[in-house]
This record gives sequence, structure tokens and C-alpha cells, in this order.
Amino acid sequence: MRLQDLHELPKIRDSLGYLYVEHCRIDREDKAIAIHDATGLTPVPCASLALLMLGPGVKITHAAILTLADTGCLVAWVGEESVRFYAAGTGETRSASRLLHQARLATRRSTRLQVVRRLYEMRFGEELDPALTLEQIRGREGARVRDAYARAAAATGVPWQGRNYDRGNWTKADPVNRALSCANSCLYGLCHAAIVSAGYSPALGFIHTGKQLSFVYDVADLYKTVLTVPVAFEVAGADPKPLERAVRHRCRDTFSQADLLGRVVKDIEYALSVVPAADDAADLDFDADPAAPGRLWDDQTASAPGGVAYGGDQPA
Repeated sequence: MRLQDLHELPKIRDSLGYLYVEHCRIDREDKAIAIHDATGLTPVPCASLALLMLGPGVKITHAAILTLADTGCLVAWVGEESVRFYAAGTGETRSASRLLHQARLATRRSTRLQVVRRLYEMRFGEELDPALTLEQIRGREGARVRDAYARAAAATGVPWQGRNYDRGNWTKADPVNRALSCANSCLYGLCHAAIVSAGYSPALGFIHTGKQLSFVYDVADLYKTVLTVPVAFEVAGADPKPLERAVRHRCRDTFSQADLLGRVVKDIEYALSVVPAADDAADLDFDADPAAPGRLWDDQTASAPGGVAYGGDQPA
């Protein structure tokens, strides 16, 4: 079937999770991409893939990037074993309505605090006492995370001395800390893909702030204690070789079983109280022409049609 426009693509909740590749060449293969490595050629149905992580030694053609962009697959350039993030491409959403809503909430103290409290309530699974201060809530969250580490250590028999790793010396960390870093990196990538695909900014965080991935950290923290912490301890306890590859494979299966891609956007919408308007598409279909600049901001009517030559000359 020939894709007519982006509305025919699978929704993010229906997509496959992520694929990490390194030391290979990627080019276009019909309406998909193909990975060429020492084992041969592997076709990848990128229209149903949420995130492609490119590790060291990857060569990718312009045509392959174009195909990935057209099918809404986020491309992220990462470090060895996917534990560092360097850059990412754009998602498939053309409208900025959700980004603007996110910005309004993040730049007002009262609404930002409401979102922060809601994100913490989602982690705790219960409503918080309105009298609790933000500092008290953070203290409860710290205790919850420490308890999750302790329970995972007790269940797997893996010694736990606390979260400790050196970014400049990866191999110095003990296996469970390396497994946690690798698992969290996979989680960040998937959350990043969902955030961008839904039209939000990964940088406009509420709990976290000041980083290009602040909102990614906010969203990923909703799932760490129930997904990546147990995975990391279980894999570290099995002591596979290589550890990082086993962690990625286990995360892939765990994220799929937990229907993570089906949950992320819904959880973001709940946290930000996003209710899609019935007439969203009536304003302007940005997906119809990706090159269209969109509307112009107006101080009286909020927006005005774009493409008008206000200098006096009408466009040809």
C-alpha cells in the first residue's frame, strides 16, 4: 500500500519499540530501510518503528533518513551500547498546539506546580495531601526509590551499594549500575520518541529543568521503579556477556509486555490535562503540507492566515 499522508501511519501506541544498531550501513529498501552488516541484509519496517538508535560505526544514506522522517520514526544518535545521547531528528507532528499548551503550563508557577504534583501522584499511585510541600514530596519520592532498589536487591540477591557510576569510566561501575544506566537509556529513548511524536517538547520539563531532555526525565521517572529497576537487577544477577546487549533485549521485551508505548502519550495527556479539541483539524492541517509556515501570531485574534504580503505586494 502506498502511504498517502501521515494520517495513514500507525499511532505511536501501536508501534514497535526501538532498534539499536552499530557498525553497519543503512539505506532505503523500497518503502522501508535495510541494514547491511557482517551477517548480511536485514529489512526494517520503519513505518511501525518508534525509535531507531544509531550507535558507533553507522553509515546512513540521505534516502534512508528521508524514509524514516516520512514514516514518523525518530532517529537518535547515541554512544556505544546506547548509554549516551548526542542528537535526534524531528518527529512527525506538524502542529504546535500541544507544545504551546505545555509551554503555558511550564511558564506559570501555579500550573507548573499542579503538573509537578500530578506527576508525583502518578508515581505514588495515590493523591497527595494538599498540605505537603514540594520538599516533603521529594523526600517521599526519594524514600520510594530507595525502597525499590532494596526490594530488587533482596529479590535477586544482587549486592546493592547505591547508585554510583562514572560517565568518564564506564567499566569502573559495578554490573548492576551499568545495567541500570543502560536500561534507563532505553527508557529515555522510547519516552523521547513518544514525546516528540505527540507534539510535545522534550526540553520543557516540570520536575526537571534546564536540560534539553528535562521532560523526557519527567516522563521516564513514571516507569523506572516498575520497569527498568527490576530488569537491571535481574539481568545483573544472571551476569550475561555482554551485559548491555542482554539489558537492551530484556528491556525490549519488558516494554512490549507492559504496553509502554500505549501508555506514555495517555499518561502525558493526563499529567498535562490535555483534552484534544473536536475542531483541531479545522484550524489548519499542518500535515497536509509540511513546508507550509503556518499561521501568524496576532495580538487581537490570536492568529491570522499566513502567506500574506503585508508590504503591499501580493504573492504571485
